[in-house]
Amino acid sequence: MDQQKILNWKFTSPEKEGFHTVVSPENSNCKTTWAFRLNLAESNKFELRNDGLELNGIVVSGEAKINFDGKSYPINARDSFYLPAEKTLQIEAKTKLVMFFGGAPFHNKGKFFVRKYDLTLPLGDIHQIHGKPPYQREVLMTVAQQDEASRLICGITEGEPGKWTSWPPHQHSKDLEEIYCYFDIPKPKFALHLASRKPGEVENIFPVSTGDFVIVPEGYHPTVGMPGVKSCYFWIMAAFSDESRKYDLAVNDPNFEE
Repeated sequence: MDQQKILNWKFTSPEKEGFHTVVSPENSNCKTTWAFRLNLAESNKFELRNDGLELNGIVVSGEAKINFDGKSYPINARDSFYLPAEKTLQIEAKTKLVMFFGGAPFHNKGKFFVRKYDLTLPLGDIHQIHGKPPYQREVLMTVAQQDEASRLICGITEGEPGKWTSWPPHQHSKDLEEIYCYFDIPKPKFALHLASRKPGEVENIFPVSTGDFVIVPEGYHPTVGMPGVKSCYFWIMAAFSDESRKYDLAVNDPNFEE
């Protein structure tokens, strides 16, 4: 992969009404990971279905109601749901709505669920604290390793103002690829997403704000917020195989200590 390829790792998602494919293996270096964005005006509806991909959707802003299998579920900012392939779900916007979605090939393993964003949950499989000051961050798993799914492991990470996340730099190139979908960073505020395939180096730096997606097909990928800004993102990891759908496969850059 040449230097030009790493320059194309940032995608800006559309703000116009509708459901948009932002990242796919057709337009990026990703092999098995998709990212989508849905924008709905108040009271508008959208029918969600994909016959090949499992999907994990989160509410970035707004309020909605989802209808699945005869039941209704209210969802608000940072709430999420998992939808297996070949299942249909209706989304009804109660206010102006923005949602992000991660997708990966479905292999007949996965069961629908809704997960509320609840940081009062005890630390464990779903609610986690990673790192330590000055790179401590809070994580809420939207699809945990323990959840029934085919290839996806996803979550929401929020750092401390002006501090690092995904530190120390790590990579999981052999087993999983990833997409970072940034939100709650309105312009002109920004965070920085660093990318490198080489230990101890920085090959590229991407300024990111709400709606920017950065792919991680390989390599190291720490982030940091500008002063007063939290690096906040929905991350989508997709495993290359059933055996590599694990959360503990990251390899730290040996040049930087925990």
